[in-house]
Amino acid sequence: MHPTIYKFALLILFLSPHIQAQEVVPETYINPLDIDYTYMVYNSANNISYRSGADPAVVEFRGEYFMFVTRSFGYWHSKDLVNWEFIKPEKWFFEGSNAPTAFNYKDSLVYFAGDPAGYGSILYTDNPKKGDWTPVASISNNIQDSELFIDDDGKTYLYWGSSNVHPIRVKMLDKDDRMLETGVKKDLINLVEEEHGWERFGENNFHPTLKEGYMEGASMTKHNGKYYLQYAAPGTQFNVYGDGAYVSDSPLGPFEYMPNNPMSFKPGGFTNGAGHGITVKQTNGQYWHFGTMALASNSHWERRLCMFPTYFDEDGLMYSNTHYGDYPRYAPSHPTKAGEHNGWMLLSYKGKTKVSSSMMQIRKSTSTDGQYDITEMPLKTTADGEIISEVLTDESPKSLWVAEANDDKQWVEIEMLSPGNIYALQLNYHDHESGIYTRTEGLKHRFTIEVSEDGDNWKTVIDRSDSYEDTPNAYIVLNQPVQARYVRYNNIKVPGNNFALSEIRVFGKGLGKKPARVKDFKVIRQTDRRDASFSWKPVKGAQGYNIRWGIAPDKLYQSWLLYDVNEHFMRNLDRDQKYYFSIEAFNENGISERTEIIAVE
Repeated sequence: MHPTIYKFALLILFLSPHIQAQEVVPETYINPLDIDYTYMVYNSANNISYRSGADPAVVEFRGEYFMFVTRSFGYWHSKDLVNWEFIKPEKWFFEGSNAPTAFNYKDSLVYFAGDPAGYGSILYTDNPKKGDWTPVASISNNIQDSELFIDDDGKTYLYWGSSNVHPIRVKMLDKDDRMLETGVKKDLINLVEEEHGWERFGENNFHPTLKEGYMEGASMTKHNGKYYLQYAAPGTQFNVYGDGAYVSDSPLGPFEYMPNNPMSFKPGGFTNGAGHGITVKQTNGQYWHFGTMALASNSHWERRLCMFPTYFDEDGLMYSNTHYGDYPRYAPSHPTKAGEHNGWMLLSYKGKTKVSSSMMQIRKSTSTDGQYDITEMPLKTTADGEIISEVLTDESPKSLWVAEANDDKQWVEIEMLSPGNIYALQLNYHDHESGIYTRTEGLKHRFTIEVSEDGDNWKTVIDRSDSYEDTPNAYIVLNQPVQARYVRYNNIKVPGNNFALSEIRVFGKGLGKKPARVKDFKVIRQTDRRDASFSWKPVKGAQGYNIRWGIAPDKLYQSWLLYDVNEHFMRNLDRDQKYYFSIEAFNENGISERTEIIAVE
């Protein structure tokens, strides 16, 4: 601002004491991403209805972005990496794409592969907004879980692999001759679970019977002359699903394991997982890693999408910022803090919740390959007979409440433990016997949201009563923050047979003090060096804790967010790597100072 204009603005404020300046709230986003996820056709024969978004392939093309997602019967387009609009292409696969790959070649063509059959033609177009795709005149095999990469010299590579036995492989194609194979084919990398703890199969890297993780989702990023071959492990349904990387001077290898792996990892918090993705370069040079998060409630393959800023440090190590990864984050448009947590904290955690009716309230677990563990909660009421819910503010996407009807008589009222300034809300709807089994147009979520300081006098802050938006993970930022202790969701109509929610999350700034620094933080590496145990003294007023670690004091790239506990056990370390650890406490008011960094051999 020009100094003269600035002084004039100050004068106006001085002369007009009743004028209140409006807070400028930078644009934000949240994970899981707020898009209109597609209902899945597979499992429909078993009458299992759920939405999913997984295995994203994002490509920048002529200054804009296109995101291809498994079994979505189309793809999404964005100009800013935040607001996405679905495109129904003119020509596409009958069953949608599967584990897709896309590549922008010199801003002239987008190449695409992802035929669900695992073989077929590679497609191309110069107009992805229209979706007029043309197949090359050849049939390729082994294009399941593939990655198409065209180097600066025009040489073309197809990486693929999805197995708990077989490696990631590569074969060369001739871009100028119908993408025919040239004969160059190699095995590249495989999992080494006995050395890399995070590659072990299972929730928290533990499974009672299966020991071999799945290696899949190859992706290639070229940066400063180095080739970063990314891969996902150990299984898409688990909280520890992440992406690692091997590095080489050549797209054909040999590749060297990156010591700070996994480069994209989010095992704790509300929504878990950050694997089987792709790294895309924004037009301003910032990298972003898009990944897959596990919901895994109605099906192991029920998933959502996430986006994290990604960097290359001075040693050439690739890493993503997933700290507080499901809290509001600055949008890619922010000039200096794009993708970082913006400081809004969770106000609604453990808020006292009443609901209009209750068909059921359940907690689910699908962390193994067996049947789902389902716990139905007994109906609880207040002394006045109002129905209580304990699953809508527990920070779990696998616990849910189902109303008795999907109509405008249904509501949810949350009394937060403390008042705060509300900036944003995230509504996580749940599919309970929705009866929808494929991409369906015209779906919409209609509701209003009110807030109150005393529970008696209410103010409407969000009105989507006439909305035509389909928002299964709706993220809504208020025009201006509002102080309140109570939040009330009023349903009008949502897609599907039933109205169900897994979580209402309210974000903002509490009015109290942030927690004190954690004391007596201890780390004990186990006999199995892939494992470590943690303990610390509880901090008064803390909601939870965030453990940070990495391979050097200035490389604490990993974190694990935990609620309510003062001990933890992890199985995701690399056996032969030295690590450094720190911990911080957090609550609705902010984040404490970190502890001194502990070095553990």
